[in-house]
Amino acid sequence: MLPCATTEVAVGLEIVVGLGVLAILLVVVVSAAGMVMGMARESVARADLADAMASGALPPSLHPRVDVGKCMGSGTCVDACPENDVLAVIDGRAHVVNPTACIGHGECLRACPVDAITLVLGNDQRGVDIPFVDKAFQTNVPGLYVVGELGGMGLIYNATTQALQCMEALLPSLPPASDGVKQVVIVGAGPAGLAASLKAMEAGLDFLTVDQESLGGTVLQFPRHKLVMTKPVVLPLYGPLKIGEIRKEELLEIWRDIVAKTGLQVMEETRVLGVTPLEDGTFEVALQGAKPVRTHRVVLAMGRRGTPRKLGVAGEALGKVVYRLLEPERYAGTRTLVVGGGDSALEAAVALAEAGAEVTLSYRGDDFGRAKKKNRTKIEAAIEGGKVRFLPNSQLVFISDDDVNLTTPEGPLELPNDYVLVFAGGVLPTKFLTEAGVQVDTYTGQAYAPANR
Repeated sequence: MLPCATTEVAVGLEIVVGLGVLAILLVVVVSAAGMVMGMARESVARADLADAMASGALPPSLHPRVDVGKCMGSGTCVDACPENDVLAVIDGRAHVVNPTACIGHGECLRACPVDAITLVLGNDQRGVDIPFVDKAFQTNVPGLYVVGELGGMGLIYNATTQALQCMEALLPSLPPASDGVKQVVIVGAGPAGLAASLKAMEAGLDFLTVDQESLGGTVLQFPRHKLVMTKPVVLPLYGPLKIGEIRKEELLEIWRDIVAKTGLQVMEETRVLGVTPLEDGTFEVALQGAKPVRTHRVVLAMGRRGTPRKLGVAGEALGKVVYRLLEPERYAGTRTLVVGGGDSALEAAVALAEAGAEVTLSYRGDDFGRAKKKNRTKIEAAIEGGKVRFLPNSQLVFISDDDVNLTTPEGPLELPNDYVLVFAGGVLPTKFLTEAGVQVDTYTGQAYAPANR
């Protein structure tokens, strides 16, 4: 029996050794595959970084700055980013390789295990004007608050969270309701304004919510077709709001559902012309087409896009000129001119072409370096495919009922035209803020304290 036992042991050892060798080989193969994939990803990242540097691409808003001296190259910031391709690890350190894709989620900051990331606003080429606010989102003008995108923190989660924190902070010192004086006026009915309004309703306040658009207009003006909410938020009187990635139109339905279920009233299509602090500590809010309103507190939640910037050309007042695209299919078969070179203009030109419009894109520059990479790729394909006619270094100078006139490097150009869509950005409400006495600071790459708390 002893020889048999010895043989069995030997066979068992051979099996164990064989399995061990296979395990080692498997580890080696998996590691090698991982290395190859990692090298491929890093190669793509290097190309993206080189493309961003060559095009002069700049982050549009709040964005991360990586301290390479602290960074350990863990890649947690890369994995945490909901946009997927903003950050990448190159040579063991994280880099912002796709700056135009960053929209300020801030998840990279929270994911970094060594505090190597700071969220900053602006850069040395493009400053960002931001109103001063304290920890309660109160400006230097007592009783006047700024939340959401206007204060540098857009996106649904950031905006709603700030608004709720702001309302919690102002409630303890809020004077009681009195005849002729509201307790709070909330300007804007986007994510921040809606959250602030629901909190005011829950607290039983005498308040007014005003928006220069309809409720749907506010939602549909968002520049991105799809929106991402990184964390759920609990809205007063409604409950948890957890939506992940959502289309603008779907978000509009949720907004309407919230309004219907809570009974929230919004004074729509009413523009706030100004906010004036009065000697008794109250404010007078001037409204377009309505009587002014007095209030103890004002919460500005109106976003940064403000009023669409106009070109100032002859004929711009014609009804054929619009400043946003809601239903591309309505333009099928029409001769449409799109003016602009940012993301909104490129997305509109592609959508119109896909809907069957004859599209001409006019831009004062010669490339789309400030647009997101995916939009640059789409518009370049549309131009190469003959779906969009591109007029670089051109300017619109005159609009008539049946045509448009432009200047181009080749000389004046007249085109038959049915519609003109202008995407020249918005007039930021800096003057509105300064006239109310609010301190406005220009950020050129400095850390933004509210985002780094």
